[in-house]
Amino acid sequence: MKFVPIFKTKQTMKKQLFSALLFTALVGCNSSENQKKMTENIDNNPLLVESTLPYEAPDFSKIKDEHYRPALLKGMALQNERIAAIANSNEAPTFENTIIALEKSGVELERASAVFNALTEAHTNDTLKVLQKELSPKFAEHADGIHLNEKLFARIKALYDKRESLQLDPESLKLLENYYEDFEVAGANLSAADKETLKKYNSELASLETDFNQTLLEGSLAAAQTINGKKIAIVNTTQQPLLSELTDRNQRKQLFEAAWNRTDGGAHNTNDILKRIALLRAKKAALLGFKNYAEWSLQRTMAKTPAAIAQFFRDLVPASVGKAKAEAKEIQAQIAKTGGNFSLEPYDWNFYAEQVRKAKYDLDENEIKPYFELKNALENGVFYAATKLYGITFKERKDIPVYHPDVLVYELFEENGTPLGLFYGDFFARESKRGGAWMSNFVNQSKLLNTKPVIYNVCNYVKPADGKPALLTYDELTTLFHEFGHALHGFFANQQYASLSGTAVARDFVEFPSQFNEHWALYPDILKNYAVHYQTKQPIPQALIDKIKKASTFNEGYAFTEVLAASNLDLQWHTIPADTIISNVNDFEKTALEKTGLWVKEVPPRYRSSYFAHIFGGGYGAGYYSYQWTEMLCHDAYQWFEENGGLTRANGQRFRDLILSKGNTMDYEKMYLSFRGKAPAIEPLLKARGLK
Repeated sequence: MKFVPIFKTKQTMKKQLFSALLFTALVGCNSSENQKKMTENIDNNPLLVESTLPYEAPDFSKIKDEHYRPALLKGMALQNERIAAIANSNEAPTFENTIIALEKSGVELERASAVFNALTEAHTNDTLKVLQKELSPKFAEHADGIHLNEKLFARIKALYDKRESLQLDPESLKLLENYYEDFEVAGANLSAADKETLKKYNSELASLETDFNQTLLEGSLAAAQTINGKKIAIVNTTQQPLLSELTDRNQRKQLFEAAWNRTDGGAHNTNDILKRIALLRAKKAALLGFKNYAEWSLQRTMAKTPAAIAQFFRDLVPASVGKAKAEAKEIQAQIAKTGGNFSLEPYDWNFYAEQVRKAKYDLDENEIKPYFELKNALENGVFYAATKLYGITFKERKDIPVYHPDVLVYELFEENGTPLGLFYGDFFARESKRGGAWMSNFVNQSKLLNTKPVIYNVCNYVKPADGKPALLTYDELTTLFHEFGHALHGFFANQQYASLSGTAVARDFVEFPSQFNEHWALYPDILKNYAVHYQTKQPIPQALIDKIKKASTFNEGYAFTEVLAASNLDLQWHTIPADTIISNVNDFEKTALEKTGLWVKEVPPRYRSSYFAHIFGGGYGAGYYSYQWTEMLCHDAYQWFEENGGLTRANGQRFRDLILSKGNTMDYEKMYLSFRGKAPAIEPLLKARGLK
């Protein structure tokens, strides 16, 4: 089953300032308390001063829980002072005194919030949870205060209206255009009364999104099951890894239903929260002059419209569902063959699919794992591929403080030895970490600020017992390559402005470099360098490689249908009109899937609405389709590599120069065309998935 990671979009300076997604909850805080707290821990607060560590990496040896609140509040206050100075200036607006000043206005806030965001996702605690709830509406209010500042927008608009005469370089022009569009999309042209309404919507949404995330985390922890004397944690997807191994059907049902119902009813019910989120987003879109939230949200993506996504689905659904139904028949036959007298249910699928896989391909996951030891796969696989393609090298740094003992740190260098940045790898699951896998930045690349990237990848692999190796499944291996693809996108950023740097791109483009990087996991020259048995040191047998490749399209009907179903749910939730009344979430889900031919009883969506954190607790509302959209791009781009000599240093440099280094500096279609020479085709995706 193909892994679909969570990617937490890099919080660039501008995104920090202007996104209500920065935090996601609301708890009131009176002004006198704020004033008191503003003065606490300001002096020598490690989150407010520039770090003395290499690359300005956060000094986790000094950062304590009590530092976050005063640093974040002070960061907002400092930025507000600078925004007021820009907006109220008596000088005529110039690119320097308005746009550059705006770009620099939140350096302290960016520094503090980058660390805070990382810890609340990867290593939270009760203190941070409370603080997240308290501050999220403050950040929504802060963002609105900037976006809806009439004087500030007037200065930006004055520059935008005469942009052609300003003789700006292309990146500076793009920055100006982006700022203008940011303000416009955020409601800068609304009436005073409508701005107040919008502020209320944004504040409530911030609260609800955090409530959703925290309720989901609690619900997932509470849903853990004890099976055969072992406590089994619930991962963030519908299907659970252990389902492929449990011989007892009642136990399979128990585990599946625990995952399926984790936040549907009971003490951790998220249904009322998500309905309110969907309705408020629809109302917000209507207020801004759009038919629905998706129409508003997709304006600056590669797809651009809900209609384009719906057509994209129509091109994929028949082949995917057709293959899933054929797979279901094959699995039902296997049930009968092994003496089962029952109809296939979702909780049976993975168990019997594994039997079919073994019978057809003689492939056992446990046979594979000894060749994919985590650190070896990282250093001699993921890093080695990057060296072969892009010339960069890596050196482990054990002298850099980390936020958890499991975190690894590496310094990256260009081919000529020039320092490139720092990489943090946080790979093992723990209760303080949310599910999934993602990438983000502690420090963003910017020539203006003279900063190089400090980037982290987070995964949720099972931590082995002391002294035992961390052995990866093939899916986990591809996740390792995937997340480092995001990291490469960040490391190769080459922008003047952090707002446009690296992964600061649309959701339906940001997953392209990461999914593309998965292709190197089984590439012969890479594979032979890392796939060795952790005990015998013998290379992986060619026969086993052949089995993996032959089985690569096995169960892809299921795998692709479950993500298409999730993507469709996302689109349906975010194309409702503002006057929609939704009484029952489950009924809405079923109708939404039936409308697009994705209601397949045996293949539930990868994420049910009640635990769909991407869209109700993260930045992927109306954007989950981007995983499939960028999968089209990645397979089409890989076809170019195959047509032009495969993995070569020259090909890697071309991909770096034309895609990975561009950030958000040009139109995505034009960027892709400059690399590929033609528009992306859907056929390589269908072929890679075994659907054609």
